[in-house]
Amino acid sequence: MIVIRRPFEIIRANLRVYLLLNVLAYGTFLIGFVVGLLFPDLVAGRAQAMQDDGTADLVASLLSSPWLFALTILAVNTLRLGALTILLPSLAVPFLGLATFAAWSVTTGVTLVPATPEGWVALIPHSLTLVIELQAYILLLLGAFLLGTYWLRPQTVEAKNRRHGYLRGLQHIGWLSLPALALLVIGAIYEAFSLLYFVYPLQQWLLG
Repeated sequence: MIVIRRPFEIIRANLRVYLLLNVLAYGTFLIGFVVGLLFPDLVAGRAQAMQDDGTADLVASLLSSPWLFALTILAVNTLRLGALTILLPSLAVPFLGLATFAAWSVTTGVTLVPATPEGWVALIPHSLTLVIELQAYILLLLGAFLLGTYWLRPQTVEAKNRRHGYLRGLQHIGWLSLPALALLVIGAIYEAFSLLYFVYPLQQWLLG
């Protein structure tokens, strides 16, 4: 099927860029994680910020309904991160989404540093969530990169002008968004159910 084949063709044709974007995504997260380990006050500050803005209370209220929790996670990851952090900035300024994503990734690395031994145990299953969701964002980053490249250098794809190069970039974003959305759905379901049926009971067992 072309829906499955075309995104992989785009990745293969831009494999070097795809690998570099993997380094960007995982590298910036690790930088943030290390910074959090070195400066625990930053981790405490992020935790307090999540309390103040209601994020922590929202998560707690949704733990009893995993499907609603998964839907909320999917909405946040798709709209706030995929659309507002990566794609929309790149539609206005070439490559801007790569910078805004890198800033988010560093902040997330700081946020996920565990503050307790139980938190370190919980991080093990949650690491799979991180891998799945970052792979989805990397696909969107690739689309943003190709958009910027074709926009500034339309001859790269034999486009007549920058307008046509921009449209070709949008087409690539569309194709890459399909597997990205599939990964975000999988990641949201796994995150919601793993937190409810594995991470939370495990933490309670360790504390008891």
